[in-house]
Amino acid sequence: MTKKLNFINLKYKPKNDLICLFKISPNKISIEKAANTVALESSVGTWTKVAGQEYVEKLKAKVFSIRGNYIKIAYPEALFEKDNVPNILSSIAGNIFGMKAVKAIRLEDVSFPKSILKSFKGPKYGIDGIRKMMKIKSRPLVGTIIKPKLGLNTEHHAESAYESWLGGCDLVKDDENLASQKFNEFEKRLAKTLEMADKAESETGEKKAYLVNITAETKEMLKRAQLVEKQGGKFMMVDILTAGWASVQTLKEANFKMAIHAHRAMHAAFDRNPEHGMDMMVIADFARLIGVDTLHIGTGIGKLEGNVKDIEELQEEIENKNIKETKERLEQRWANIKSVLGVSSGGLHPRYVPFLIKHLGKDLVIQAGGGIHGHPFGTRAGAIAMRQAVDASLKKISLKEYARTHVELEEALRIWKK
Repeated sequence: MTKKLNFINLKYKPKNDLICLFKISPNKISIEKAANTVALESSVGTWTKVAGQEYVEKLKAKVFSIRGNYIKIAYPEALFEKDNVPNILSSIAGNIFGMKAVKAIRLEDVSFPKSILKSFKGPKYGIDGIRKMMKIKSRPLVGTIIKPKLGLNTEHHAESAYESWLGGCDLVKDDENLASQKFNEFEKRLAKTLEMADKAESETGEKKAYLVNITAETKEMLKRAQLVEKQGGKFMMVDILTAGWASVQTLKEANFKMAIHAHRAMHAAFDRNPEHGMDMMVIADFARLIGVDTLHIGTGIGKLEGNVKDIEELQEEIENKNIKETKERLEQRWANIKSVLGVSSGGLHPRYVPFLIKHLGKDLVIQAGGGIHGHPFGTRAGAIAMRQAVDASLKKISLKEYARTHVELEEALRIWKK
């Protein structure tokens, strides 16, 4: 099969196919042979000829574009159970990563046909729904992560959240590794922190949301989601990669009223190597398809890896309705699937706010942990400083100038220099 390269058809025009864009480094063979092997392994082929089932040939994947090390493969929609993300990924991102035919292979992007899009509901709220829920028309949302990330008892955790909300945060979230440890059990934390959210709402006149981490074994996660809904929470948070795609689908299809905040913990295990694994774009595609409402996309600045150009494209992928094709990205028309609100988080503080708004715009959650709680005047002052930085940026006033009449921002700029 590989000798004949019969999984390559450069004249093929995709119709109702799922399209994948791969970057391949062949292992002592031509790019054509490597591409053929990828298409073979990820669809109906095998390493030797199997006689008697020739009718299966019509379902084979087709390499229809080879440009340098970038190849595009079209997979007939009939290969997949349409509403089954684990099934789809087991095909297009399964055995191919361990093949000897390639030194490295990276799944750069995926484009879904209408038939697969229609089998998913996508986000419940999307950007417009989140804005309506939080009664924030146009500015970026401001969020924080409770710090220290682990070790705080329930009372101190809820108090930190309360101070954050009073200072101007819209969203307060758990860290990705806070579950239900003895020092801060889930049920107590949920009840006490939601109580503080209600108190902050009544005192500030602003909507406040607690993004509680419900990540656990799937049945336990559903129980926790039910508790959040019963107690009036607006959001639930899930670590989508460590929990697994099947559990995220189960959570979404349970049809809770809350928005889903998606943390991407473990994403760098897939996407940090630029030659092997899968791009964050693919993770974002499946997260949007299933239906999360907010998703971490990076910062382009701060403590975590990622350049701003990639993050801008990632934001376009989850927030725009129609995506244009580029060398490293596929066309996608999202049809009935709503947008996902991007979240920038990781080593942020007020000085970075103008950069984020300049590059990522207003449809964004700007989320700072240490950059709020580490303020010399305390958590409330840190949240105030973040809101001041947002206000200054939207008014097109430099932070230095705005800080002359806003002491919290002035102190933040003093303590956190470039």
